[in-house]
Amino acid sequence: MTQSVRVALIGDYRANAVAHQAIPPAVQLAAKSLSLNVTADWIATPEIEQRNLADYDAIWVVPGSPYLNDEGVFATIRWARENHKPFLGSCGGFQYAIVEYSRHVLGWEDASHAETDKEGRWVIAPLACSLVEQRGTVTFEPGSRIAQAYGALESDEGYHCNFGVNPEFSAALASKTLKIISWDLDGDVRGIELTDHPFFVATLFQSERAALQNRLSPLVVAWLQAAAQ
Repeated sequence: MTQSVRVALIGDYRANAVAHQAIPPAVQLAAKSLSLNVTADWIATPEIEQRNLADYDAIWVVPGSPYLNDEGVFATIRWARENHKPFLGSCGGFQYAIVEYSRHVLGWEDASHAETDKEGRWVIAPLACSLVEQRGTVTFEPGSRIAQAYGALESDEGYHCNFGVNPEFSAALASKTLKIISWDLDGDVRGIELTDHPFFVATLFQSERAALQNRLSPLVVAWLQAAAQ
């Protein structure tokens, strides 16, 4: 009998967003490769409080920041982190995961995102160069979940963002259970995982875009594998 998995896609759908076009086929391709029956519910952020996240086997905070309900997104990320629910974050999901971790694990109550906050400790700051509809090589830490998923130590990936990890805080961010596991060729942070969580991975790049070329996203496959377990 085919195993069934139910996952939540947290974000405000926009038909013209490339990543949003890619996500449904990325999930379908990954599900087929794993012989899973996957139900993926796209949950607009204003509806988060009306949903029981415990009904889902995994959470993906998808690109599209700022969200219509930022606080709901932060609460979702915290719930997934504290309840050991398989979590994937891409682009905005990566950025918000960094802020949530900074606030509630590192105790930086003033941790903020430069796109939405005028004050505070900008752990997410403007990029030196825009990555809107750009591609680039990213490298992976040997043995990391990303490296294991890809079966490689680098990949060429696409982006759509103007914000990323503030380099001033990179070392401090990695002082506890957060591990930086991916970088661009200039050494800037492009992916993280949590060492005290069964599957918590977030990347600034959008691995889901592979589906638009009918290719598997290794991270989506790994995320669904974690959901099935």
